[in-house]
Amino acid sequence: MPLSAQPASSAEQYVLSASLDNARHLSSLLRAVHFQDHATCFATANGLRVTVEDAKCIQANAFIQAEIFQEFAVQEQTVTFRINLAVLLDCLTIFGTSSLPGTSTALKMCYRGYGYPLMLFLEEGGVVTVCKINTQEPEDLLDFNFCSTKVVNKIILQSEGLRKAFAELDMTSEVMQITMSPDKPYFRLSTFGNAGSAHLDYCKDSDLIEAFHCNQTQTNRYKISLLKPSTKALALSCKVSIRTDAQGFLSLQYMIRNEDGQICFVEYYCCPDENITEEM
Repeated sequence: MPLSAQPASSAEQYVLSASLDNARHLSSLLRAVHFQDHATCFATANGLRVTVEDAKCIQANAFIQAEIFQEFAVQEQTVTFRINLAVLLDCLTIFGTSSLPGTSTALKMCYRGYGYPLMLFLEEGGVVTVCKINTQEPEDLLDFNFCSTKVVNKIILQSEGLRKAFAELDMTSEVMQITMSPDKPYFRLSTFGNAGSAHLDYCKDSDLIEAFHCNQTQTNRYKISLLKPSTKALALSCKVSIRTDAQGFLSLQYMIRNEDGQICFVEYYCCPDENITEEM
């Protein structure tokens, strides 16, 4: 394969070097977090994390484990840089978003370190294209400090259940209200749009719910404008883990299986818009 001979001779000069037989595995995950043009990339021995934020209210993280890549080498403990995500996606799909049957775009990705561009070597059908994307100084990101010990309620739901909710509830509402409770209504999604209030309830024994761990009743509201970007990941996913902490911060973790059956994750963190304390 032509890419195997690309920057290998100077591989020791790169702090990050990775290759994929199918660039679409990476581009589809990055599209799932592309609601702002810039992203911060973190590479460790475990893989690549791409983080996107908006107004310090919502944060999305795409996790691509090292095992997904055919080659993944990091020469430092953590390699960090900021990049224009829109440009990166344009480069990854330079041969088009859909390949002919039996063909795919191979990718070699290299980064020499601070101040250097991210280099992409893309090959399809014997044609090699080289892209250089300028990198930027990473910005401080919001730490939601969403560790498992602080989780109050957690539900694992088949993604089709959440897709149904987004399709049936009134998206003219400014907020979506989420109720999670050890008692009825167990798991309720509510909107308050032009047509009035709408509720969608899921029993804890529903076939769509794979795990139900609710310790206390919580009702929180989240701006729909902040939740909508996560529907890109929802469309690709097969399962979603919905978690809240004591302050009502929301974590939506989507499990995504690529064409080769490999598992990746996209996680969204969202600040609550308003705490509801009265009995619903």
